[in-house]
Amino acid sequence: MNDISPLQANGANEADLDPVPHSIEAEQQLLGAILTNNDIFDRVASIITAEHFYDPVHRVIYETAAARISVNALASPVTLKTYLKDHPGLQELGGANYLVKLASVAISAFAARDYAQLIYDLAIRRELIRVGKDIVDEATRVQVDTDASSQISRAEQRLYSLAEKGKSETGFTSFVKAVTQAVNSAAAAYQREGQLSGISTGLVDLDKKLGGLHPSDLLILAGRPSMGKTSLATNIAFNIAKAYRKGRKLDGTEGAVDGGVVGFFSLEMSAEQLAARVLSEASEVPSENIRRGSMTEGEFRQFVDAAKALETCPLFIDDTPALPINQVAARARRLKRTHGLDVLMVDYLQLLRGTGKGDNRVQEIGEISMGLKAIAKELHIPVIALSQLSRTVESRDDKRPQLSDLRESGSIEQDADVVMFVFREEYYVEREKPGEDSPTFLDWQDRMNRLHGRAEVIIGKQRHGPIGTVDLSFDGRFTKFGNLVKPWQQDAQDGY
Repeated sequence: MNDISPLQANGANEADLDPVPHSIEAEQQLLGAILTNNDIFDRVASIITAEHFYDPVHRVIYETAAARISVNALASPVTLKTYLKDHPGLQELGGANYLVKLASVAISAFAARDYAQLIYDLAIRRELIRVGKDIVDEATRVQVDTDASSQISRAEQRLYSLAEKGKSETGFTSFVKAVTQAVNSAAAAYQREGQLSGISTGLVDLDKKLGGLHPSDLLILAGRPSMGKTSLATNIAFNIAKAYRKGRKLDGTEGAVDGGVVGFFSLEMSAEQLAARVLSEASEVPSENIRRGSMTEGEFRQFVDAAKALETCPLFIDDTPALPINQVAARARRLKRTHGLDVLMVDYLQLLRGTGKGDNRVQEIGEISMGLKAIAKELHIPVIALSQLSRTVESRDDKRPQLSDLRESGSIEQDADVVMFVFREEYYVEREKPGEDSPTFLDWQDRMNRLHGRAEVIIGKQRHGPIGTVDLSFDGRFTKFGNLVKPWQQDAQDGY
């Protein structure tokens, strides 16, 4: 067919004017198929929209047909003629006769999706060209309020958005497909040690309560200063990274079959300090000895050996301070694209910045928590964000934190799938120490003995599971949380 587009109607050579990828013939034949069989629209609507058509007249025809079909009305050359008879672009192509010509070159229904995919791919290529031109134009303009790093970030964000375009627009999923996915998840849980459907934290009792860390979940780990929330997050990150094993998953794709690649945004501590904590745990050299440089020769050898053993550990640390939430998203996308990403950690939420559009801090925190949840869903990974608690905890007799203690915004609780609190009663009891000649000293000492080396993770909210308390061990020398040995387990060990 030698039908002409508006550009050709004006006597111009189409290729000379805009030599971008497109196929007028594919657009004509797909539109013809839709106008002769409206059921075809439902097959292609999840692939393309009007914006994907190169020819502006074709965009209008598709848009008008879609509007008719969406209200269960017939979209044919005759019915569309009524709405488009005065459109100047269509008039240049022959008016109603052009609609009839489209119908005459219609492709068969089975080829419709292939043609739609071709139109979509060509549209993405044109968008890629536009992005490239915009990047060049922006880089050419040197402005005081725009530095090169922010331009790179915007460029990466646009490219990643373009790469992911269409992936999240899955629409409805049939119940059969949803059941299949659920069965596959259950099969993965059954085959995994510990029967987890998510990524193991390395802490057995916590895994039992959470079922592991699940994709698209936002988990908030909150606590007052000195409770050890950074230590717990570091321990979990290290446990996941050191367990990393790549292979073929049940769905046939390549990825982490155990553990995972971990990204850690450390906004409070430097990468060096965070690495020292991980090495303290791995080498079992007290963290204060590492900081002061007072290690023995044996401890230093343990430290170096642990460092060598962890050289290939897929734990990536970004210690840039005061990052805006959109930068966190852009850097997480980049990490997933270059090295993979299975779990993201942020220490801590209140040190992030919003886009500056919020009128106050509460709105800004709400924007940040929504942004973190969006990252979890977009990248299909669990995101663990640490959070501060308000000082009201300190004024209560019972220092165990509650959901209402989350600092600065109720939207944190709303956006989170899981909210956990780290609590070490030993920390508070230690500061109540009476004099040794006090009649209560022995009671205090007995209480300290019971609490020493123990910590609690209080699950205050879990969207898909139970709430409750998980008991853990805590070794302050190595800033290490671990699985707490139960009395019956201790008896078994002693007997062994």
